[in-house]
Amino acid sequence: MSYLFSLFLLGLVVGLVAVASNPAPYFAALGLVGAAGASCGVLVGYGGSFLSLVLFLVYLGGMLVVFAYSAALAAEPFPESWGDSSVIGYVLVYLSMVGVAAFWFHGGWYEGSWGTNSNNFLMMMADASGAALLYSSGGGMLIVSGWVLLLTLFVVLELTRGLSRGALRVV
Repeated sequence: MSYLFSLFLLGLVVGLVAVASNPAPYFAALGLVGAAGASCGVLVGYGGSFLSLVLFLVYLGGMLVVFAYSAALAAEPFPESWGDSSVIGYVLVYLSMVGVAAFWFHGGWYEGSWGTNSNNFLMMMADASGAALLYSSGGGMLIVSGWVLLLTLFVVLELTRGLSRGALRVV
């Protein structure tokens, strides 16, 4: 089972490096999908099956639509791909930084620290009851989260706006 966790964690790191090292949004979308899928696999391994399902549906259903819309607005005639020398240089730098951090902190990481949060004798999982508690007494936090997502949408659309074109232009 720890090999599966290691595979999901490796997929998460590779997906995040693919997003961080690629300047073109077309190729970074695949890295985002891989990182989201791997993080959902890590959450399932820790016992958060409902939370991982919600994360996967909300992230891939909502945020990738916004990402695809902003990528369409930032159309480049010749985007850089993963095979270009500058992108490979960034990949090597990021992977070496991850390797140095893993070597630096490797003493506290071991298989016994990967415990799960599930108990077979309970009728309801902790992540499902936490989502119910969020909707029952966390209404203020949901409103703040909605406003933050709206602000994030406008920030992404402003950042991807090219030279005098974009979603927030004067028509």
